Amino acid sequence: MRRLASAFLSVFSLVGLALAAEDVTRVVQPPATLDDIRIKKPFHVDNPFPFEPRFPDRQSWERRAEELRTQVLVANGLWPMPPRAPLNPVIHGKIERDGYTVEKVYFASLPGHYVTGNLYRPKGMPGKRPGVLCPHGHWANGRLFERSEAEAKKEIESGAEKTMEGARYPLQARCAMLARMGCVVFMYDMVGYADSTKIPHTQGFADAEAELRLQSFMGLQTWNSIRALDFLTSLDEVDPQRIGVTGASGGGTQTFILCAIDPRPAASFPAVMVSTAMQGGCICENCSLLRIGTNNIELAALFAPKPQAMTGANDWTVDIERKGLPELKRIYGLYNAADRVEAKYFPFPHNYNQPSREMMYNWFNRHLQLGFPEPVVEQPFVPIAPKDLRVFDAEHPLPADAADAATLRQYLTRTSDAQLRELAKQPAEYRRVVGAALRAMVVDRMPETDAVKIVSQREITANGYKVRQVLLTREGTQEYVPTLAILPENWQGGVTVVTKAKGKAALFEESGQPGTLLRKLLEAGKAVVAPDVYLTGEFFAPDQEPKLPPLEQKYHRNVPFAGYTYGYNRTVLANRVRDTLTTLAYARQLNQGKAVDLLAAGDAAVWAFLARLLAGDAVGTAVLDLKGFDFDQVKRPEDAMMLPGALKYGGIHGLLPLCPASGTVVYGVPKGEPLVPVMFPLHRESVGEERLLAEVLK
Repeated sequence: MRRLASAFLSVFSLVGLALAAEDVTRVVQPPATLDDIRIKKPFHVDNPFPFEPRFPDRQSWERRAEELRTQVLVANGLWPMPPRAPLNPVIHGKIERDGYTVEKVYFASLPGHYVTGNLYRPKGMPGKRPGVLCPHGHWANGRLFERSEAEAKKEIESGAEKTMEGARYPLQARCAMLARMGCVVFMYDMVGYADSTKIPHTQGFADAEAELRLQSFMGLQTWNSIRALDFLTSLDEVDPQRIGVTGASGGGTQTFILCAIDPRPAASFPAVMVSTAMQGGCICENCSLLRIGTNNIELAALFAPKPQAMTGANDWTVDIERKGLPELKRIYGLYNAADRVEAKYFPFPHNYNQPSREMMYNWFNRHLQLGFPEPVVEQPFVPIAPKDLRVFDAEHPLPADAADAATLRQYLTRTSDAQLRELAKQPAEYRRVVGAALRAMVVDRMPETDAVKIVSQREITANGYKVRQVLLTREGTQEYVPTLAILPENWQGGVTVVTKAKGKAALFEESGQPGTLLRKLLEAGKAVVAPDVYLTGEFFAPDQEPKLPPLEQKYHRNVPFAGYTYGYNRTVLANRVRDTLTTLAYARQLNQGKAVDLLAAGDAAVWAFLARLLAGDAVGTAVLDLKGFDFDQVKRPEDAMMLPGALKYGGIHGLLPLCPASGTVVYGVPKGEPLVPVMFPLHRESVGEERLLAEVLK
């Protein structure tokens, strides 16, 4: 415990006795504790980050939209986009129906990974036709969903359906009616459903390496949606300018995610999914980084100003008309297009029933220019037995090269690494792509100086220096960074930020006197700023053992998955990077807007290194000792050094080229070489603090 020395007491004579018991290194003195929202109330699938659109004009929203779209792409492992291998589609088994046909389809979205589904085509409608992509959602057996007659009768009695056919086969009803309206419709399987069974649903993408490489079940499914759109638009009869996407529940998630990142859809209808409440309960709807600082309402807003409608039901979407739709209309209003977004609640359980489908038919009729007289009412149809919709049969078996999750992930790793090496041949483009990825992985950037606020501050005078105990925050957040600013007597400027793995108290001896590093910096006339970044120092009570919180598993508890935590909250490491950036912004304020220096070793050097990459000209000289760390050493998703995507973008060596050409010295560099040559010293050996100090003071 670093107690206040007696020399401090003269400054606070009225409270001298109380101060004598205080710890000079603590900003918040016990029994008070940090009321940091990251500890008190982390976000999760049922408590997402709130979206409050406060954009003064369209340009400010579009800047945010571009940043968020990149975050979605990075989160899904699609930044940059993987190469599009030939689909080589197989279409067979045509079934004739009144006004339309149904065929079986499979194609390779990736080598050895097959997307399966049914293709509905209108009859007797020549010329280019609109296309509609239909992800199905988590209905039993997916595309092959079938209710019993007893269940169907209950649907009809409740008013949810009008015909036995529609009640028993609502997914077929949707596709059949759209085809009769003149659309070419493709309903495709989610991974692990119907004919897509080589990789079981939710399995194969939940370990630490998958996180580090941004290989997720959701990312695979999102890629399948992109390739399904590639298939649909490749058909000669499809008009690529008139593409609609509609799905419900998990299919609704696929709908608005695809429409957020792919420019081709012209109209969207995500049913019973978009809300301010539950964000998606399955692994296939979650991945790390996806909803940090955002939620499904804002993700759906990325489609603006294109026409988008949605439904709510007696589930998490029950309040969509008053919570969600008004925010969407404000974004659409920036384009004078508030009438292009709609939502309607129907008083039924979770569904895509006939009233919801008919709302969709009328929406697509208007916005895909189908030309049907309105109101469009669903017509009876003759269902097809689910067994007759199956894609693979004796004449068309599952291809022999069908890959399991492990084989597919090996391909993804090889391909991603090759993409990065190819990108490195263009250093400027490499830095643009990887720099954007890093901002998305940390979900932060260097804050504007005035965005960092001082919550409280107290100054204490000692022999030859002053200690400012400062509590920092970012504007509009409930995140706090307890920080010390130690200023030498007659300080004339110059600040060194020192971040320690055990927090700012490590700069002092047990007696309360400055340790060697701090003392020498003060003697050199430098002010020292030292934070307790997330889950270090006074994030814990003095007698509390520092311990990382466990990863929460709100859903699918039998499938450990970090995306339920890291999809809504920064990782420990990313939070520490964020707090370091907050500290750097404060230090720059203290230094009257001039650049500051940065010094760190060990684990602290890793978050200081990442902060340095994001800090731009806020940092003059950075001297860091990584002690040989690289991200391939992270073996558990809950590791404090986990940074989803770090290995996808080359680890330490992939990130080093983002450093400025001067002002950086890195010791303890792991084996290997930067993918793009760097113009600053890299040293394999680790060194002591005296060597780091000498570099800073040069």
